[in-house]
Amino acid sequence: MEYRTVGRTGIKVSNLAFGTMSFGSTADEATSKAMFNRCREAGINLFDSADVYAGGRSEEILGSLIKDSRDDVVITSKVFWPTGQAINARGLSRRHIMRGVEASLRRMQTDYIDFYIVHDFDETTAIEETLRALDDLQSQGKILHAGVSNWAAWQIMKAQGIAAKGLLGRFELIEPMYSLVKRQAEVEILPMAQAEKMGVIAYSPLGGGLLTGKYGVAKHPTSGRLIDEARYSDRYADAENYEAADRFTAYAKEHNVAPATLAVAWVKANSAITAPIIGARNLEQLEDSLVAADFKVDKEMYAEIADLSRTPAPATDRTEVLTGKWH
Repeated sequence: MEYRTVGRTGIKVSNLAFGTMSFGSTADEATSKAMFNRCREAGINLFDSADVYAGGRSEEILGSLIKDSRDDVVITSKVFWPTGQAINARGLSRRHIMRGVEASLRRMQTDYIDFYIVHDFDETTAIEETLRALDDLQSQGKILHAGVSNWAAWQIMKAQGIAAKGLLGRFELIEPMYSLVKRQAEVEILPMAQAEKMGVIAYSPLGGGLLTGKYGVAKHPTSGRLIDEARYSDRYADAENYEAADRFTAYAKEHNVAPATLAVAWVKANSAITAPIIGARNLEQLEDSLVAADFKVDKEMYAEIADLSRTPAPATDRTEVLTGKWH
């Protein structure tokens, strides 16, 4: 297992993170414990969670598992989505953030969260309000660093500018969606992260299971995340995603590697990525992703795999600098 530094924080994490969204939902407590122990055995020290995963049960299970090894692991949690029926139990207001972090700390039986991530963009709350709340939590020692997920690059950079001007703690970690079939992050998010020296942990490196070899143009299992959960089936509904999955599965077979291993390793090979976030419902699903920790994707293989799906258009329509043609 290789260890990488998260941006400029000095915190070293494994080159794979484990996402605990299945804890307490598709994985019971015993299965969750078995997967956690297997990850620790493999060298993973970064565990990603959120207050809304399994209605808070994910954090509770993770807390019970890290209780005897808190100094050895790095944990994240997130705030934004509704955590109750009350009208203010959502968003990125100071009120919800302050109440949210206290609840997460209690559930995880810890006195600090390494990276506290805002889970989405709140159009009703000023960014300044959110950043001041996060900065206060850092001053109180309840979080070490702030992170951001599912924001556009311009929103993140606006926040970084506000933080710099106001001498507030900035976002040090980004958690974007990124896989061979979801590559929008390549356009601005990943270049921005490198320029700003921010860590990146990418979620859904398997494309919701699309890149595991179980799916394709003519392959549709009767159950699975892409079948059972509407948000995933909608997210990957385009036919070209299934066509890319077929090409990718064939490529993996040609190179005698499990598709899940190769999909995670391809994400890991991007120089902007600190760690892909792997997830599983059981130990069997977990194993192929764990192999990716030591699987090397060289530049040639990386480019070959990239060619199997559509490369997103550049951030601007001016491509002269890229092509060397001036008009």
